Amino acid sequence: MPSSPLMRAVVALAPGDPDVLEVREVPRPEPSAGEVLIRVAAAGINPVDAKTRSGAGAGKFLDELRPASADLAAALARDGAEPTTPTGGGFPWVPGWDVAGTVEAVGFGVSRFAAGDRVCGLVGFPRAAGTYAEYVVAHVSQLSRSPRSLTDIESAALPLAGLTAWQAMADAGDLETNRRVVITGASGGVGHIAVQVAADLGAHVIAVTSTENVDFVRGLGAAEVLNRTHGDWTEQLDAPVDLVVDGSGHDLRAAAYATLVPGGRFVSLVSSARGEPTPDTILAPRVFVAPDGLELQLLTGTIERGMLRPHVSATFPLEQAAEAHRQIESGTTRGKIVLTVGD
Repeated sequence: MPSSPLMRAVVALAPGDPDVLEVREVPRPEPSAGEVLIRVAAAGINPVDAKTRSGAGAGKFLDELRPASADLAAALARDGAEPTTPTGGGFPWVPGWDVAGTVEAVGFGVSRFAAGDRVCGLVGFPRAAGTYAEYVVAHVSQLSRSPRSLTDIESAALPLAGLTAWQAMADAGDLETNRRVVITGASGGVGHIAVQVAADLGAHVIAVTSTENVDFVRGLGAAEVLNRTHGDWTEQLDAPVDLVVDGSGHDLRAAAYATLVPGGRFVSLVSSARGEPTPDTILAPRVFVAPDGLELQLLTGTIERGMLRPHVSATFPLEQAAEAHRQIESGTTRGKIVLTVGD
């Protein structure tokens, strides 16, 4: 039986620091029924990528991923790599969930997309997807056509951050016109998109950021900007709010509850450092982002109306994935970082 075509991909043979990432040749995937094969142009980098690479993050889901770590280990072993058997926890692993590129081929039953279509999506999260590669397969339900007004690099910055922001505010947060919303971590990957989406929904946006990002966040459409460098943002508010979207994870959860109106919502995007009990008058759902091509299409429409644009602060070629992970782990990234894969 002839072997599968090969492609270049970033591989972590085992969990560890960014230096475990290396470019190897691995088998190219083939689309099954309901899937498309995407020729990857760019892959978004997210904090969860780095956490999972280190052995945390979405690591508990990796053993369920496709291609299975055992299959990838066997393929790498044939190429002379070590280890030749799975190390556990889903490793060896090809990172990445955000993707933008062009449909190369379609599987059985696919009519929504055709070869040559530009698409973007959040693929398979939290199970393995492997978008740090020249090709990836994705189910059509997880994809949207890429916005015509965005480059592939910008489109790759949208899916995970955009869907997290939308699901935090429109779904879990029940955000409506004229409601007051606080968004912490407002200059980050999710935060800078959340500010724009909330403003487009007609909310009164109060963004929390550091001194160096005040002007950037104000330019995204925030009605007010609170400077966390100057102290506790909860003490800078002049009136209660309807929703807090916490993307920073600082130890202010109990104080943030006090800023909410009765029936208000505190939506956490990160694990709380402290497990303060939630008051009976407050709703506190957590958001664990889910791939959703239809919601991504809604965000694409917002982009085409000129009300949203992902900000890409840096790009790295596939061979510099380790440096990209070091940057995202610094916690100082404005907007998003993207790997460039295609020509």
